[in-house]
Amino acid sequence: MDYQPQPPASTDLFQSEPIIYAGFWERFGAAFIDGLILIGVNLVIRFLFGQTTSDVTGLIIGWLYGALLESGPNQATIGKKALGLKVTNMEGERISFAQATGRHFGKLLSALIIFIGYLIMIWDEKKQTLHDKMANTLVVKG
Repeated sequence: MDYQPQPPASTDLFQSEPIIYAGFWERFGAAFIDGLILIGVNLVIRFLFGQTTSDVTGLIIGWLYGALLESGPNQATIGKKALGLKVTNMEGERISFAQATGRHFGKLLSALIIFIGYLIMIWDEKKQTLHDKMANTLVVKG
């Protein structure tokens, strides 16, 4: 009998565990929680610095909130973390800050034309939105 060496055990997320893609309502709930958090942060900033705080400040806060948290060790915003979701690349690994930034601003395109870019996830095999496809990301349970 010939000895057949076995490949080393993989630490790849998708080879060690079944992939469970996040569904529409889970992602909606996470976005709702994140929206409440961002509204609160923006209200506090406007209270502290007055109404002169521009909408650009809110855009920057939203971008940094999403991009830093999704590219960070938890791979999730507070809303996603609360619902047991995380953002990965197509291999199940943590995404870069640049990838998270592209994903964040891709949401603007997803929102155009009555949010079709978000709704395509309903029919997609991997439940990817337009901005997920643009950034090569997945939102998974885990």
